[in-house]
Amino acid sequence: MTIELFAAVDPGRSRSNNEDSVALDDAVSLAVLADGMGGYNAGEVASSMATSFIAAELGRWLREASIQASDAEVRRAMDICVDNANRAIFNAANSNPQYAGMGTTLVVGVFRDNRLLVGHVGDSRCYRLRGGRLQQITRDHSLLQEQIDAGLITPEQAAFSANKNLVTRAVGVEDTVLLETHLHDVMPGDMFLMCSDGLTDMLDDAAIGQLLQSHDSLDSGARSLIDAANDAGGKDNISVILVRASGGANSSSRSWWPFRR
Repeated sequence: MTIELFAAVDPGRSRSNNEDSVALDDAVSLAVLADGMGGYNAGEVASSMATSFIAAELGRWLREASIQASDAEVRRAMDICVDNANRAIFNAANSNPQYAGMGTTLVVGVFRDNRLLVGHVGDSRCYRLRGGRLQQITRDHSLLQEQIDAGLITPEQAAFSANKNLVTRAVGVEDTVLLETHLHDVMPGDMFLMCSDGLTDMLDDAAIGQLLQSHDSLDSGARSLIDAANDAGGKDNISVILVRASGGANSSSRSWWPFRR
């Protein structure tokens, strides 16, 4: 199966700096996206540290392990790389006053034949577009999501909540972090979207799905999403990674299943 990757980042219309960061490694079909938080420039430092460290270390491991590595071994490598990045950001925040309190959300995807291993921390998301249907395949680590899960508010009410952007898990804010990881099947024609909340706070899933289906190239699809988010207000940085699978044959009918510890 052929995997095509494309990434784009835009500061939006309200921010002077960019605290989002993305990294791609086409050779091993690796995609990493982070949305930083913290004081002046600190969020930018945290997200850049996360994407550059994970892309370099995990990319190197994937090259050395080749296709012989099991999915469980890849998941373990993801855990280790994210843990190391977390410690690096945490130590930098605690040794430099201007970086105090910095951290970042994270979503990382490794595409292997007809499978995707996706891990995430915080409220940056991964979606899958299949057969005209857009489905969010990560679940936000956020106060808002906890309120939805508890039945305190509806998803419709959540769109207008004052508790947006309050994450319950982030990379670099504590000395340890838990990466939530799932395995998904990949079928020819599937498209995957990884994005920061600068996109999803401005556009609902229906609008995102419609825009993705309106463009043939990943470049134009990504740009259309960014333009639409800016037209809707562009209140935050906007980062987008699009991944498209083509060719090959899929050997599994399961849409997703979690790893078990």
